[in-house]
Order: sequence, then C-alpha cells, then structure tokens
Amino acid sequence: MPDALLIPASLHWLAPDDPVPPHIADWLSEIGSMTRRFEQHCREVTVQPVKEGFIHRAALRPEEAADLPDSPRYWLREIVLLGDGAPWLLGRTVIPEETLTGPDRALVDLGTVPLGRYLFGGAALTRDYIYFGQTDQPDNSNADNSGAACWVRRSRLRLSGKPLLLTELFLADAPVYRAPQPTHQEGG
Repeated sequence: MPDALLIPASLHWLAPDDPVPPHIADWLSEIGSMTRRFEQHCREVTVQPVKEGFIHRAALRPEEAADLPDSPRYWLREIVLLGDGAPWLLGRTVIPEETLTGPDRALVDLGTVPLGRYLFGGAALTRDYIYFGQTDQPDNSNADNSGAACWVRRSRLRLSGKPLLLTELFLADAPVYRAPQPTHQEGG
C-alpha cells in the first residue's frame, strides 16, 4: 500500500439527485454490515490495518471536521478489507475521543477485526446519512479496470448516540463492480 493517503483527499461527492447505476447504488446504500455483504461473495474477509492512532482536529479533512464535533483528539483507523486475499475496500474511520467511552473504548483495539463485526454486533447503532461519491483519479491497480474511477461512500454513524465517521472506497476488484446476475424465471 502507498505511504501517502490511503483514501485520496480529492473525492467528488455527488448531489442526492445525481445518477448512479442501480447495481452500484444497491451496494452504496447498504445499511447493514459491508463485511457481511462481502462475505456473500468470497470464502474469507480479512482486514489489513494500515494506520491506527490518535490525531488532532487539524489533521481531519474538511468534510470530516464539518461532520464531527470538536474534540481534543480523534481515533483514526485506516484499513484494507480483502476478499479471499484481493483488496476490495479502503476504509477510513474517524472517531471523536468522547465516543470512545465505556464498552466503545474497544474500538481502539480492533486490529484485524472488521469494524462491521463490532458495530453490527448488537450495539445501539444508528446511521445519520450515506453520501455517494467517486474518486477524481482512476484506480490503475487492476489492468482490467480500464482506468475507471472508483465509487466511495461516507456515513456518519452513532453508537449509543455518539458519532463516528466512516469513509469506504470500493477498489477495482470489489464485487460492487461485477455485472448483476440475471435472475432465472420459470416458464414463458
């Protein structure tokens, strides 16, 4: 993985009425665990942590600072989610220190555990929104991708009312880009 930003800083966020192909929108609007959704398309989903640690507000991206409350520090976790060893998703989670209270302090110790396993494992979880976007630059990591821009989504989630921000960039090998499978209909 590159030493630079895991998820590019320059992303193009779409307006709510901007068109998104239906099979892409179906993935981007997933309200459950993306880990569980990926598990339907491979034998094993694994996490490769890239960067974890506390950062100060000045290190937040403008959209992150706008969507999170002021805090002395934020926990930053950047990971690569892999399906059967192939990189499918880059994840960036930003959590205000005040969110990391009580049992939710465990978020700083996830290591190779997918965030979705924690978030969707019984906690009082709500989602304020999901924004769709695309990378401004094509993903050239896969020769079969033809230099297409990658899709990305950003969600503000709340654990017991406490916020965290999750940005997920879907890489070229992710099942989100596979053509939808036609359904077989009997008769006619």
